[in-house]
Amino acid sequence: MRAVPLYATIGSLVLSALAGTAPAAASERNGGGSAEERGTAVAAARAAAAGISFGACPEEEMFPDSLECGTVRVPLDYARPDGPAVPLTVSRTRATGEPAQRQGSFVYNPGGPGASGITFPLLGEMSEWKEVAEAYDLVGYAPRGVGTSAPLSCQDPAVFTQSPTDSPAHPTTAYKEKRIAQARAYARGCEESAGEALRHYTSLNNARDLEVLRAALGDERLTFMGASYGTYIGSLYATLFPARVRRMVFDSAVDPDPEKIWYRSNLDQSLAFESRWEDFRRWVARHDDVYGLGASPEAVQRHYEDTRTALAAEPAGGTVGPGQLHAGFLQAAYYDDYWAMRATALSEYVRGNAEPLVTQLSPRAVTARDDENERAVYTAVECNDAPWPEEWEVWDRDHTDLARIAPFQTWHNAFTNLPCAFWPAPRQRPLDVSTGWGELPPVLILAAERDAAAPYQGALELQRRLRGAVLVTERGAGTHGVGGFGNACVDDHMRRYLLTGGTPAGDAECAPRAEPNPVSLD
Repeated sequence: MRAVPLYATIGSLVLSALAGTAPAAASERNGGGSAEERGTAVAAARAAAAGISFGACPEEEMFPDSLECGTVRVPLDYARPDGPAVPLTVSRTRATGEPAQRQGSFVYNPGGPGASGITFPLLGEMSEWKEVAEAYDLVGYAPRGVGTSAPLSCQDPAVFTQSPTDSPAHPTTAYKEKRIAQARAYARGCEESAGEALRHYTSLNNARDLEVLRAALGDERLTFMGASYGTYIGSLYATLFPARVRRMVFDSAVDPDPEKIWYRSNLDQSLAFESRWEDFRRWVARHDDVYGLGASPEAVQRHYEDTRTALAAEPAGGTVGPGQLHAGFLQAAYYDDYWAMRATALSEYVRGNAEPLVTQLSPRAVTARDDENERAVYTAVECNDAPWPEEWEVWDRDHTDLARIAPFQTWHNAFTNLPCAFWPAPRQRPLDVSTGWGELPPVLILAAERDAAAPYQGALELQRRLRGAVLVTERGAGTHGVGGFGNACVDDHMRRYLLTGGTPAGDAECAPRAEPNPVSLD
């Protein structure tokens, strides 16, 4: 998943904020017959009867002919299933094996909130997914508000992607006041754009949408894989609709503890990113013969800080300032695949060549609309899902304390989420994710031990709450996203589970994937 999802705990935080929030849909889990539960049943029955008419995907997407597209309509408000509807765009490649091999649909959500899974079925052409693609129709979709699924916007995309920007590790009072004003304006922009619909962008509705999608696909039970935030949708689905689960893979799990959703989990994430940032710097230092940025992580950090200072004074190419620098290197903290690229760009800049930095980190106008849409959905879902502190003093205290030991991501994370302090829509109480022994078939959790975007504790907490879940850990690794991306041990466990339903007899461990090879500058 990309450098947008933010989850993460420190200290005791405004428990009073829980007062006066909208009730969760726990009655759906406990058979209380809520309006949302009844509405979901109505919507699913209609979707099962209508199905999905798959055909050619929009020409402008330039997808190969093997990918089909269609639409399923879901209620904007599940308490009013006859009210306004949201069209979800769905994509599919048909199972490539013999008809007798087909096991149904395999639905994937890549996380976010705000990410689209429309291109997921194309992974079936990769060797890691070939056997799964033989057995399943691979299905991706754009969740409500995302892409072509009634897209949500909170800000002019051109304004959203303006550059250069700043990103101080220890912001001044004046900078904080500027960001507070921007957060207030952004929250107002979301309200003005979406109106009454804004309150309905929630994780619970994403889980209900998944149930309607299952019915529309004609599957009696759901086979699903969620990555990052997608694991939270999956855990809500498993709690609300346990009898509808066939197989589930949770890749890079978000901590589903309702006390962590979402303010506290963002603090946990910021803390974890400090260690992952050090992993990157240690790797660069081990390859000082290639990059010339110093033989210690501290030396690499000094070059990074010097570069940030220089870009604040004179942005590279007029577009890359400290904000763009941080965003680019945050991607390296998410994914090992960026390590060599980013190290090369930093090394070249230090040597007097800014071109790689500009090429890699300049905002791209062609993606501005999608980038702004992704952030809008992310903000709406996280702000709606749970209580957030409404007093700036709480944010300032907690993030100032954390930034003393974890400066890399703390304030960037805080300002990304700050619109939630001024959010105009009602807040929900998060659902208490849990299933008892025997309620679910076996489910599989995949986790990298040093993942910062979804800290490892989240996988342990999810396993504790979904009784009988089996955990596969990639030890010593930190790339965000474990399944189907090159670790043969992890991929074998995932494939076996999806094809047979079999899980390891107990929790399993895999050696880390190989570290990236440095790219020579010669």
